[in-house]
Amino acid sequence: MSLPSPEAALALAGPLETNLRRLEALTGTSLVFYGLDLRIQGRESQVSRAHAVLSSLKPLWESGEPIATVDLQTALTAFDTNRQEEHGVLARQVLTTTRQGRPLRARTPRQRAFIDAIERHDLTLAIGPAGTGKTFLATIQAVRFLQEQRVERIVLTRPAVEAGERLGFLPGDLQQKVDPYLRPLYDALHNLLGAERTAALQEKGIIEVAPLAYMRGRTLADSFVILDEAQNTTPAQMRMTLTRLGENSRMVVTGDITQIDLPPGQPSGLIEAAEVLGGVEGVALCRFSDADVVRHPLVQRLVQAYARKDERGSRQGR
Repeated sequence: MSLPSPEAALALAGPLETNLRRLEALTGTSLVFYGLDLRIQGRESQVSRAHAVLSSLKPLWESGEPIATVDLQTALTAFDTNRQEEHGVLARQVLTTTRQGRPLRARTPRQRAFIDAIERHDLTLAIGPAGTGKTFLATIQAVRFLQEQRVERIVLTRPAVEAGERLGFLPGDLQQKVDPYLRPLYDALHNLLGAERTAALQEKGIIEVAPLAYMRGRTLADSFVILDEAQNTTPAQMRMTLTRLGENSRMVVTGDITQIDLPPGQPSGLIEAAEVLGGVEGVALCRFSDADVVRHPLVQRLVQAYARKDERGSRQGR
């Protein structure tokens, strides 16, 4: 393969050629740069896989945009599942940019389908393992809806439930106690808008980040609502939250049903909602898998390992 510029070669190779070494490990090929020419060596099937991955990522490295390790993995998965055409489209579609100007894209076809579902449905349920971008993609859509004046405010909420912890043991007043539980939502907003802009919008009431308990008795009109970590809601809490949806509003509910921190025997509101609301007009259900994990590549392998453990336990239970 011939690359158009040194910037493209640097973007493709990565720091200390880490991308080349990773792709070699994934495909069994040998990758060597000779000037701006990249030589791919190996068996024909191996070379075809490596070439397909590099070609699908061409819109990124051709413009000098750095390639992440996860981009290589998702591109290879797309090739192996005969979805490379879909994946190639993703590289050309920019959702938004971070406050530093870095373009953000959907990295897997399921992520793109999730974005489209939010666009078309008033309520979207997203279920899948950690690292699949559920919360971050929902926040991207919320900010876009706000910037396009399609809603008047953003409401981000999650239950204050975590494994082995209780609010009473945390220092400070109620807001200080719940802030650690809401930190992932703040992180997403800061990445997109910056801390100062986020704080300013919060002061004006345009962005609200609050624990789930604050939602009772309210009607959320002209709002983009995100309920995060919804696997930790009870059925009553889930029903209460869903019925807050007001006129001209969107709601996205995200969660991972493999990480439920409710007391033993307490059913999850997210599992019940997925069962009850399937097929209801205006509701979309998006399910992510370990193939959609876009954090560190190790996270995908961790998710797969725990899934195998859970499957063995399920078989032994039968």
